[in-house]
Amino acid sequence: MGVAAARFAEVVGEANLLSGDAVPEDYAHDEALSATPCRPAHVAKPATAQEVAELLKAAGELGVPVTARGSGTGLSGGARPLDGGLVISFERMNAVLEIDTENHVAVVQPGVVLSELDERAAAVGLAYAVYPGELGASVGGNVGTNAGGMRAIKYGVTRHHVVGLEAVLPTGEIIRTGGKISKISSGYDLTQLIIGSEGTLAVVTEVIVKLHPRLPHGATVLAPFQSFDEVLAAVPKIVASGLEPHILEYVDNLTLAAISYQEKLSLGVPHQIRESAEAYLLVALENRDSDRLHADVDELGGLLGDLGALDVYVLEGDSARRLVQAREKSFWTARAVGAHDVIDVVVPRAAMPEFLRRTRELASARDAGVAGCGHAGDGNVHLGVFCEDPEKRRELLTGVFALGMELGGAISGEHGIGKTKSAYFVGLEDPAKIALMRRIKTSFDPAGILNPGALSPEEDVK
Repeated sequence: MGVAAARFAEVVGEANLLSGDAVPEDYAHDEALSATPCRPAHVAKPATAQEVAELLKAAGELGVPVTARGSGTGLSGGARPLDGGLVISFERMNAVLEIDTENHVAVVQPGVVLSELDERAAAVGLAYAVYPGELGASVGGNVGTNAGGMRAIKYGVTRHHVVGLEAVLPTGEIIRTGGKISKISSGYDLTQLIIGSEGTLAVVTEVIVKLHPRLPHGATVLAPFQSFDEVLAAVPKIVASGLEPHILEYVDNLTLAAISYQEKLSLGVPHQIRESAEAYLLVALENRDSDRLHADVDELGGLLGDLGALDVYVLEGDSARRLVQAREKSFWTARAVGAHDVIDVVVPRAAMPEFLRRTRELASARDAGVAGCGHAGDGNVHLGVFCEDPEKRRELLTGVFALGMELGGAISGEHGIGKTKSAYFVGLEDPAKIALMRRIKTSFDPAGILNPGALSPEEDVK
């Protein structure tokens, strides 16, 4: 056993350390399509924050790069380790520690998956409102990327729901930020700084999240439109209506056809409507009262008709559930039909028509294709990119990301930068902001061991 392996085994025990050829291939990657897998030298499975602290102290002394890993469902290479590195896997730190029904919060370890948190919260009539499209994702991973999802239009993203953290600094110090409180005005907001930092500043070992009352009645409406412009012009009118949809998505006709085929969905849309529609709006409403929900659905149907929908379909039970689930898993559909990359640029909602039009022009100029869907309510566009030539694909992505930023948006709305987009991020973002981020990184992580290459491709272990 080498020096590093011996040090790590002292912390977690030999049974909870994998090294060399014993490391399974699964730890070499996340779900990013364009990231080359890299098998780490070691995988440690700690059980406590103190063990995480000891691992980080040892890694810092030995100069070993560290990647924190939850479920490995990320889409930007943020959980891809480095050669010779250590993966800290949270598969043993996966407990829901508390469901506090008086303060409406849950206290969880980072390895808890969303499906388990949802089940535990549902048992007491509550819900955790962040659904990033993969219920097998871990809460810790969601914190790392500030995950969002389809319900962000009503409930917001991860940073709107995390009120406190326990985190370990790479020096081995354990800190607590926030708590079971809804507001704080006492110094720097370290909770919010760590959220979205993709494991580059600290390793999160406990999370306190808000819970909401679970509304018992819901309805899902599908509305085809003849053009993208009509779909996107309808969105601000729906938002302004006061109906408060918790899902407001657009899906282009190619993507809807693909997910319907993949999932064997029969949505009741006649052939002539499918032929005429360029895109669809998917709108979901919820309420605590069934009569009020039905009234809202009627009002929504009338509004959609006035806004130019070719028809309005209220989806029943299983069809509605399966379509929403299929839309949440559209990444897997894009992957199945041969996409070479999947991106999630975010722009101001009103800029979506121009962004989509100019993105298609950029793709066409390179004999490439783009198709997809997105969170119409918050401007987060998800695109499957079909471009086999790596150089043309790099040019296309540079152009698409630059366009998004030109229109007032950002390279990623919820997937994160990771290692697959770090070069684009550093190349296109304001150099003063990049320099400030690097100074913050150095303050937290002077040895540079935490997830090198995420957010900034120029970072190396010192």
